[in-house]
Amino acid sequence: MNFAPGRRPLLKLNLLHGFQLCRGERPVTLPMNAQRLVAFVALHDRPTPRLFVAGNLWTDADEARSNASLRSALWRVGRVASDVLVTSKSHVSLSPAVKVDIREAVNTAHRILDSVNDLRLEEVDGACLTGDLLTGWYDDWIIAERERVRQLMLHALELLCVKLSIAGKHAQAIEAGIAAVTAEPLRESAHRALVQAHLCEGNIGEAIHQYRAYRSVVQRELGIEPSTLMDDLVRGLMV
Repeated sequence: MNFAPGRRPLLKLNLLHGFQLCRGERPVTLPMNAQRLVAFVALHDRPTPRLFVAGNLWTDADEARSNASLRSALWRVGRVASDVLVTSKSHVSLSPAVKVDIREAVNTAHRILDSVNDLRLEEVDGACLTGDLLTGWYDDWIIAERERVRQLMLHALELLCVKLSIAGKHAQAIEAGIAAVTAEPLRESAHRALVQAHLCEGNIGEAIHQYRAYRSVVQRELGIEPSTLMDDLVRGLMV
C-alpha cells in the first residue's frame, strides 16, 4: 500500500469483537495494560482526567501506584504509536486521527433511532451494528458499557429492519432482522421484526417458520409462550 510522502497511514481502532489497533492494514501490537488504557480512553468522547483513568483501570492500587501505572502504560503506548493518545498534565484523550469502530456503530444506531432524522437507508451499514464490545474482557468498567452498547445496537437493528421493510428493501430488512435475532435469540421484539419483514415480502412460510423457531426456543429455555403481539402476527396463517 502506498501513501503520500510524509503522510502516515490511517489509524483504525476496533473494539467490537475484541481489541485491534491497526495502522493502515498493519496491526499495532500493544501489551495488555496499554490496550486497556487505549480502550478506556476511546470510550470517552472528550479528554478524560488522568486521576479518573488511573482510578478506574487500577482499582486495587492506591493513588500513587495507580498514577505510576498510568504513566507506565502511557509510555508503552507512545513507544509503539505516539500518535494514538493526546496527553496533558491533567487529561488523556484519543487522537482525532484514530478511527474507532464503536463510535461509528453508536453514531449509526442513533441515526436510525432518530425518527426526525432524514435517514438514507441505502447508506446505512447494518454490519457495523453487530458484535460485542471487547469480547472476553471482564473489567467492571467495560461490563456496563458493553450492555449499554448491545441494547442500543439491538434496538437500532430492529428499527432498521422495520424501516427497510416499509421502504420495500426486503433483502436488507431480513438481513438486519437476522442480525438482531442472532445477537439475542431470546429477544421477542427482534423475532417480531423479522416475522414482519417476511410477511411484508409475502413469504408466509418463512414468517411461520420464524415464529415457530422463536416459540420453540422460549419454551425450551424460559418455559414461556410467545406474547399476544407475536401470536397476532401469524394468527390465521397456520393450519
